[in-house]
Amino acid sequence: MELLFWFSFLFIFYTYVGYPCLLYLWEKLAGRKVNKAYIEPKVSIVIAAHNEEKHIGKKIENCLGLNYPKGMVEVIVVSDGSEDRTNQIAGGFQTEAVRLLHYKERKGKAYALNLGVSQAKGEILFFTDARQILEKECLRELAANFNDSDVGAVSGELVLLQEGRPDSVEGVGLYWRYEKWMRKKESRINSVLGATGSVYACRKHLVKPIPPETILDDVLIPFQGILKGYRSIFEPKAVAFDHVAADVQKELKRKVRTLAGNYQALLLEPRLLHPLKNPVFFQLMSHKMARLLVPFAMLVLLVSNFFIASGVYWVCFVVQLTFYVLALTSKWGPDNLLGRMMKVSNVIMMMNYAALASGLKFLRDPRNIDWEKSS
Repeated sequence: MELLFWFSFLFIFYTYVGYPCLLYLWEKLAGRKVNKAYIEPKVSIVIAAHNEEKHIGKKIENCLGLNYPKGMVEVIVVSDGSEDRTNQIAGGFQTEAVRLLHYKERKGKAYALNLGVSQAKGEILFFTDARQILEKECLRELAANFNDSDVGAVSGELVLLQEGRPDSVEGVGLYWRYEKWMRKKESRINSVLGATGSVYACRKHLVKPIPPETILDDVLIPFQGILKGYRSIFEPKAVAFDHVAADVQKELKRKVRTLAGNYQALLLEPRLLHPLKNPVFFQLMSHKMARLLVPFAMLVLLVSNFFIASGVYWVCFVVQLTFYVLALTSKWGPDNLLGRMMKVSNVIMMMNYAALASGLKFLRDPRNIDWEKSS
């Protein structure tokens, strides 16, 4: 039991503390720069949409208003079996710079993206969603990184808002700030392990059709370049804005589905698990895969600690129980240091619950997890 206790403890510690510390040192000792310059290649903005009548008009206007030469941008809206006014609204914008592709039967986001890519004329593909609003300089900042011939994909930064203000206190915002720090470090070492789905770009010649059941296009598409020796980097100046989901259950459901996509990505692209073929194999195991295994380690830690709860182990057991009590009661926490600790505990617990549930979701039907809007 002591062996199980220490193994699970060290695994959890490495995942949340040890690996980030290693990234910090790694970046300091062997960080790589990007040869960034403000070039203006032809860009195709691809938007997959399903029943987005509330957002699609504003999003097209947002894309057309970006600070980038007008003749060097085309917007391709792929309406995936929309049954509302999405087609009518998007069709009203059609010009040489805006095209609408639509079909009656819903076939999923991956199919829509593949269709959009096949019709794109730009040398750079910019993938974005209907809901998020892009900052005016977003496209210029993304495109500038492609001046470096080693860069195959660039991920932008998603800023989460709550009631119009950047939020870093609520659960989703806190997790996202931690995740962005990790991405920045991995980007400066070699490559990020995927991209921000609502704001990322790739060289068109690297993008091949993805399987129609794909959940995480923002993992599989950038990895197409990584597996060919290109870098996938993070650009913090390419910003998109979104709102934290007011419905906690809806946000949790979205997170479960996203984490299930990590399992699916390994099934759809087995080379990710090959240390000689995947240049970021170590990062993938330490970041993505370790996160999925932490909930099992937490369970082993608690159970093993129960059977050896004496002396210093008793203190550890009490600390674990306190953590879970704080997490479960965070909703009623005071507005002080204790309240913030309770929110942190709740974030960790909810993320690990999502990781556990995602594994079960994937095992039930690994190839049939339908595309659902996160809005």
